[in-house]
Amino acid sequence: MDNKIFTDKVRITVKAGDGGDGMNSFKAYKGKPACGPDGGDGGDGGSVYVMADENVHDLLAYRFTGKYYAEDGERGGSNQCFGRKGKDVVLKVPCGTLVRDAESGKIICDAYENGEKILLLAGGRGGKGNVRFTTARRHAPNFAQKGVKLRPHTVILEMKVIADVGLVGFPNVGKSTLLSKISAARPKIADYHFTTLSPNLGVVKYYENSFVVADIPGLIEGAAQGAGLGHDFLRHIERTRMICHVLDTAGTEGRDPLEDYEKINAELRAYSQKLAELPQIAVLNKCDCAGAEENATRFEAAHPDLPVCKISAVRGEGVQKLLGMIWEMLQTLPPAEKIPSDEFAFEEEDSWQFEIFRDENGAYVVTGGLVDLLCRNVVLNNPDSMAYFHRMLKSRGVFKALADMGCKEGDTVIVGDVEFDYIP
Repeated sequence: MDNKIFTDKVRITVKAGDGGDGMNSFKAYKGKPACGPDGGDGGDGGSVYVMADENVHDLLAYRFTGKYYAEDGERGGSNQCFGRKGKDVVLKVPCGTLVRDAESGKIICDAYENGEKILLLAGGRGGKGNVRFTTARRHAPNFAQKGVKLRPHTVILEMKVIADVGLVGFPNVGKSTLLSKISAARPKIADYHFTTLSPNLGVVKYYENSFVVADIPGLIEGAAQGAGLGHDFLRHIERTRMICHVLDTAGTEGRDPLEDYEKINAELRAYSQKLAELPQIAVLNKCDCAGAEENATRFEAAHPDLPVCKISAVRGEGVQKLLGMIWEMLQTLPPAEKIPSDEFAFEEEDSWQFEIFRDENGAYVVTGGLVDLLCRNVVLNNPDSMAYFHRMLKSRGVFKALADMGCKEGDTVIVGDVEFDYIP
């Protein structure tokens, strides 16, 4: 994969399909032009899903296409034929991808486990055909219900690498070299800063066991505020169970490993207190270089309670001991967990839509998403529920619309299964 186009955060627009309109039609035979209603229901709109896929490694596929709209439901047909359901849209993302609402920033879901399929937006319900409005009093309803119309929403896909161990440290301290020694991963290695421009994952085999290590691109001072590559990649160690803090013990670039350790931990604290509290192993790399022994002694004296492992990643010295320390620490730590979702639901304005028709008996019939919502929430034999029902009709403008259509006191109004006399 080309590091230059690695993409781990994108903003996209998604929309569930609109419900198809119900059909208003009547059977017709030769010599008998109207033999009863036969309009079918419209099809439901397609839904939008997010699915975690272990074969997807970044969000590059969403970088150049910003809109993902599910198919609308088909209109109902005559002869009581139902409209076809719209096709769903499935957004395949890397395991560990968060979906956020772009407007509020709230977490909608965490696509964590491979194959996990999460409903993001449900398709609009199809409208009912006129045959569905036939009752003992209404034999030939000359109207049908429109499908529920939905609106687009903007979400942010944010990839967070799932790994047991995160390798952190300043640029050029040997993190990529270490990863190449302990796993089959082959990250780009060179003697200059920011060689690694994207997180690299490696599966480490330790005898009969295995764990995942992530090489996080080099951090610098101010990373928590967005300096360097900090903000772009600090998110990738939020899921790790522990941290291996790789240090240039020899100070080959004139830096002090003790100062480096404090500076990186300060960046972790500034970004997230949770990161700062993760268990750490200090990996004193380049111990085969001049000056390393003195710095290692100073470091161990300054941090007597911190697990320390001296290695030379280039030569492979001390690497097996490090793996043993990592595995032993992992046994004491709880497994990584999904990030909990916030309480959130998309506000579908069109779910409050309604339409008013007059049937052949002169009654005013109210249909639409508002009616469906009320029918699900209103208990007919409960006074409090019926009071809520009338309040909703008033606040959503149904009574005003009835008055505008000429509805007078005593006229019959039908809302779903509820029939009442209009009182202004």
